[in-house]
Amino acid sequence: MYAKLSRVARMLTPSPIQELSQLAQRIGAINLAEGFPDFPALPDFKAAAVSAINSDFNQYRHVQGICELLEAKMKRDHGLQINPLTDVVISCGQTEAFAASIFAVIDHGDEVLLFDPAYETYGPCISLAGGIPVYVPLDPPHWTFDVEKLTKSFTSRTKAVVLNSPHNPTGKVFTKGELEAIAEACRSRDCICITDEVYEYITFDIHKHVSISSLHGMQERTIITSSLSKTFSVTGLLCFSNSTGWRIGWSCAPSNIASAIRNIHINITDSAPAPFQEAALTALRSSPEYFKSLRTSYEARRDNAVETLSGLGFQIQFKPQGSFFLFAELPESWLHSDVDFVRELIKKGGVAAVPGCGFFRNCSNNENKYYNRFVRFAFCKSDETLAAAAQRIRELEVIGDKGLLKKL
Repeated sequence: MYAKLSRVARMLTPSPIQELSQLAQRIGAINLAEGFPDFPALPDFKAAAVSAINSDFNQYRHVQGICELLEAKMKRDHGLQINPLTDVVISCGQTEAFAASIFAVIDHGDEVLLFDPAYETYGPCISLAGGIPVYVPLDPPHWTFDVEKLTKSFTSRTKAVVLNSPHNPTGKVFTKGELEAIAEACRSRDCICITDEVYEYITFDIHKHVSISSLHGMQERTIITSSLSKTFSVTGLLCFSNSTGWRIGWSCAPSNIASAIRNIHINITDSAPAPFQEAALTALRSSPEYFKSLRTSYEARRDNAVETLSGLGFQIQFKPQGSFFLFAELPESWLHSDVDFVRELIKKGGVAAVPGCGFFRNCSNNENKYYNRFVRFAFCKSDETLAAAAQRIRELEVIGDKGLLKKL
């Protein structure tokens, strides 16, 4: 019956990452692969969700108060004026917000530019809509892009640019100059920018998130997507469990585009979870001290992860500027692929990570010889989990010429 499957279904094949996740499950490896916190959300957030359930907010529901809080957030953080009645769509997490946004603006044959490496669901989502993903390389070690390459990637069929900052998997925060270059390209070619800003409050050192929508002429051509999950530790687990988290996300866009996104959302899922919408009101009213503590705690975890992996020989020329991932280059002595390394790390060290090749798409490009030389580690874990993983990693050494990790 394989012949009965659609072209798109046949295109979406399992990746080596799924096989490695299953191996990690069987072994009981410490999970530094997936980006979900293994520590609890704050008691106030959980209490708000429990109270909503007990108050029978359990049916289809739209909580307009979320839109009003997002209006205040956009004005406070980015200087944007939005209409909470027409410019905001509440969705089942950022993943649905992004998908509905793509389906709202992309037609068959439209090209969409993405920066490579990219979060792995963007490209397939564009393909599902009939669009064509076109990848613009981010060059290591600092993950910068060539403005001329970006410009030359635009064609008469380019409809949109996808921008994820802070960036998964690299931890890059796009600079104001880089954002200006992207914005100028969008303005001059009348293109839309679709952003993923889920890590907007998780930035380190002197780096701060700037939404491209705040730049001149960009609010009217930008769709912002984000969610509660990363900021408030209420994410979903993908491979290691069937839990789906709170799944409260949103799109902010000009009213005509937002209306189209809303119509698609209604026809896909109809409503985001009612009790978690109620709880979102509590989360979105969090004090500035909460966000400061969030950055401080993740920055300390980042620094510990850098120290631990450097001790195993990883080449870390770029410390994450945001998000909660470390995209580390394999030790020079390791002469084999990232997939081989992660398999050995799971088997010998009992620690799971993600091979970087899963995030690269221009693998056939000779310029991208580094596509299988990176491994992504998630440091959004409890201190106890990170300490246990660090201890296991410290007990290993690389024997690169034999393609092995060995316990000391």
